[in-house]
Amino acid sequence: MTASSPTTVAPAAGTHDHSHGSARWELWFAIAAGVTYSGGMIAEFALGLPMVGWPIVFFLATYLFGGFFTFRTAIVSTLSGRFEVDFLMLVAAIGAALIDRWAEGAVLLFLFSLGHALEEYALSRASKSIEALAELAPRRALVRRGDQEPVEVPVEEIVVGDIVVIRPNSRVPSDGFVISGVSAVDQSAVTGESIPVEKEAVGDPERAMRTVDTLPAANRVFAGTVNGPGVLEAEVTATAADSTLSKVVELVRTADQAASPTQQFIDRFQRWYVPAVILGVAVTLLVSWLAFAQPFPDAFYLAMVVLVAASPCALAIATPAAVLAGVARAARAGVLVKGGAPLETLGRVKAMAFDKTGTLTWGAPRVTSITPDGDVPEAELIRTLVAVESLSDHPLAEAIVRDFEPRVPQTQRLTATDLNAVVGRGVTATIDGDRVDVGNLRMFDEQQLALNGTLAAAYTRARDSGQTLMIVRRGDRFLGIVGVMDASRAESGQVLSALRAADVGRLVMVSGDNQRVADAVGREVGVDTAIGELLPEDKVAQITHLAEAHRPIAMVGDGVNDAPAMARADIGIAMGAAGSTVALETCDIALMSDDLGRVPFAVRLSRATSRIIRQNLIASLAIVAFLILATFLGLNIGAVVLIHEGSTLIVVVNALRLLNFERGKEHHGIDHEDRPNA
Repeated sequence: MTASSPTTVAPAAGTHDHSHGSARWELWFAIAAGVTYSGGMIAEFALGLPMVGWPIVFFLATYLFGGFFTFRTAIVSTLSGRFEVDFLMLVAAIGAALIDRWAEGAVLLFLFSLGHALEEYALSRASKSIEALAELAPRRALVRRGDQEPVEVPVEEIVVGDIVVIRPNSRVPSDGFVISGVSAVDQSAVTGESIPVEKEAVGDPERAMRTVDTLPAANRVFAGTVNGPGVLEAEVTATAADSTLSKVVELVRTADQAASPTQQFIDRFQRWYVPAVILGVAVTLLVSWLAFAQPFPDAFYLAMVVLVAASPCALAIATPAAVLAGVARAARAGVLVKGGAPLETLGRVKAMAFDKTGTLTWGAPRVTSITPDGDVPEAELIRTLVAVESLSDHPLAEAIVRDFEPRVPQTQRLTATDLNAVVGRGVTATIDGDRVDVGNLRMFDEQQLALNGTLAAAYTRARDSGQTLMIVRRGDRFLGIVGVMDASRAESGQVLSALRAADVGRLVMVSGDNQRVADAVGREVGVDTAIGELLPEDKVAQITHLAEAHRPIAMVGDGVNDAPAMARADIGIAMGAAGSTVALETCDIALMSDDLGRVPFAVRLSRATSRIIRQNLIASLAIVAFLILATFLGLNIGAVVLIHEGSTLIVVVNALRLLNFERGKEHHGIDHEDRPNA
């Protein structure tokens, strides 16, 4: 299948257009300006022709080619009430012409246009990283409707409910869930996961369509990902325009419109800086002419050189270039950053709060302990428990069956009947005429059945470790106790250590579970504070309280039930956002997969971006100061423009280093075998 055609990234207001077509034309115009400037210099100085002949023709052509895009940008910005560097350069070039310094004005426009074209070309590296996302989705898809044979249609014609046939090694055309087939899908382009994800069919397609956002990763597919060796059939859950890939592309494209605090300051600074430069140029002209009695043409020329030297071109591009590169690098790693503001704010985060369930833990219970009573064989306890819980649809029962059923040979399985749920207590059933009770301590206290000393001690230890316990009794004897717990992610401790190494000083876990469970998980993963028994509004209050002492603060969660707390934090980070439209829309930063290791990566990247911005700003201001001083020491306009544009390119290249920013070792700690199967 062929990829869709690339779509141009729209420029943010007040920035240059980074479209590749515009960059190519600017480069050709700059080359033409260089050729005509060379022709003028040869005609005037090598051949000694009079200025009113061929030299001025060549220089006028240089003004045309070198000044075309500069003039266009200056007009647009001026009409918008902004005086930017293009306006200053144009004024300087016109000023040079007015005092018959055509060669000086021509070299100014040639070098400025060449520098700007090279700047656009360099920035296109970052833009291409973003645009490449838009090219991932195929243009056509194989669709089966009803009992008809599959037909190939444009992806724009696919509707929710269609069945798409995904051939081996082809790109997935639409978001959906698998209804037939087994394969492994490379999701790296959307989620950043380096290992293909195994895919299998859902059990109930109708139920799956109602609960799309909560389906396991093994059942879902995303547009733009690459199928492996097997044939899959998937039911479409979103049109091409509403796919996860489309939303990611749109959010990344518009990311640079959310100006960072530094960029907002630079924008305010430039509003008075450019008029101040013009005023300073006028003062330079008058002082040189009147106070120092320089000839007017010489004084005017000095003023034009000062005008060029003071132009804040590198300053203007210092922050946008770094933000663009940072956002593009994050997107390649499956981290969606919604602009410069969250990117820069994350770099200053002093505290981070984590929702427990599904963030520091897997969000799915698993068996964590088993304690048979006395001489009861462990196998008997397991067989009995599996027989009873296989009749129940409770989440804890599903965990028991999932973890224990493979351990029971088919020939040794028991059959339970007459399941009865006792609300808030447990369940009862019958096996071979014996009553079986599976429940909590309250269930047996009400029957005045006390645990013996060994079981009671085991119960207390497991309860204090945060486990949810099920006591099993068959007939007139206890068989034992089984503990179930929402298991913490294997990488959680390593991730928190990486965050501390990145100078995030306060790490807090918030949870709706009881305090005992919260404390147990908190100790295991290594947070500073674990706070349990919180309703959604209580989590908001905790974030508010934490922010009073530690700002800025980030909140990491699933972006759905903890959305209010994430909104209250300075930065909301949603995990697994590729599977949740709500999470994509509510967070500031989205981790497209369930990889917790991307959190410290995002923090380190944001801090690297902030460092690059600071370096660029210091270099930009230092170059301007040096050039202004050098003009009064006799530096001519050509040398000033050369250094000026060179500094701009240095700033851009420095920013582009972020595209090669490496992920740390914390993301290698993920053990997918450790995750409970859904």
